[in-house]
Amino acid sequence: MGRKEKTIVVFCPNWVGDVVMATPAFSSIRRTYPEAQIVGVIRPYARGVIEDGPWFDSILDCNDKRADGFFRLIGALRRLQPDTAILFRHSFRSALIARLGKAAKIYGYRRDGRSLLLSDGPAPERNGSGFLPRATMDSYLDLCRFLKLKTDEESIPRLYFSGEGAEAGNKLLRKYGIDSGDMVIGINPGAKFGSSKCWPPEYFAQLCELIQKQWKCKILLFAGPGEDEIARTIVEQSPATIINTGPDRVDLALLKPLINRCNLLITNDTGPRHYGVAFSVPVVVIMGPTNPVYTASNLDKSVVLRKEMDCSPCHKRTCPYGHHNCMKMITPDEVLQAGIQLLEEVQNS
Repeated sequence: MGRKEKTIVVFCPNWVGDVVMATPAFSSIRRTYPEAQIVGVIRPYARGVIEDGPWFDSILDCNDKRADGFFRLIGALRRLQPDTAILFRHSFRSALIARLGKAAKIYGYRRDGRSLLLSDGPAPERNGSGFLPRATMDSYLDLCRFLKLKTDEESIPRLYFSGEGAEAGNKLLRKYGIDSGDMVIGINPGAKFGSSKCWPPEYFAQLCELIQKQWKCKILLFAGPGEDEIARTIVEQSPATIINTGPDRVDLALLKPLINRCNLLITNDTGPRHYGVAFSVPVVVIMGPTNPVYTASNLDKSVVLRKEMDCSPCHKRTCPYGHHNCMKMITPDEVLQAGIQLLEEVQNS
């Protein structure tokens, strides 16, 4: 990349966790081009993740899976007349939109048949079965290094919320009866990816009982869209007192100050896990069908619980064998003990 770019369009990843893991790369772009107009392109449901951050001067919603949204985004890009588009999405479609949007230069990984649409970019490493697994955050930073952008030796994901966001979070915490001195443990039992990533709700119910026997604390249950039944099952089956945030329809922006308030977060391997890392909250991750290599960065305050299985990682949305043993073999007591040990280590560090 040159050093005189005036307008840079950044295509953000699709998944919430990937967006969080891309924030060091966003910082690299902003650090290299402090005077440029930098525009983020992101799925509407993930806009709240990057709002209030220092990376983008403006944000464009990406509804490109619908024809009207596809052409609307192209029109918006043409009006911007971007000098450069940087793609942290790996799809052919993202490169096509950048090309049709008249970006003068387009950079991204050369994959998915889109090389001819790019100005330049690295090729991802391959092994015999496909792309070589690589930590997602490092992969994004590798693209920045390829472009000779300024990067830190030690990069950590960061998220931000405004004063208004902090007050909205505090208002909700007051409604829940959570005071400033209370210990708060967050649990996140859902996963947008699919049921394969979800630890059984009855296990979470047992865990909540164990948590309140171990600590005098408030338990905040985070439930996203379509996860009401999971949350309801946990609350009904557990004798613990659980604060279910689901009825308050906490979006991804409001979720930030709530997770920031937690002393410990226990979660499936999904987006809010990375919120915890970004706010330096100790995190216990319950992982089943995914390869841990993809999230193997910034784990100093995280514990990843995972069972080695012949069928894992399968990366399927539902268990192809129906037994879901990769998750069921992780017991509530194991999760509790992991949380106890993690908090002790963090407090002693």
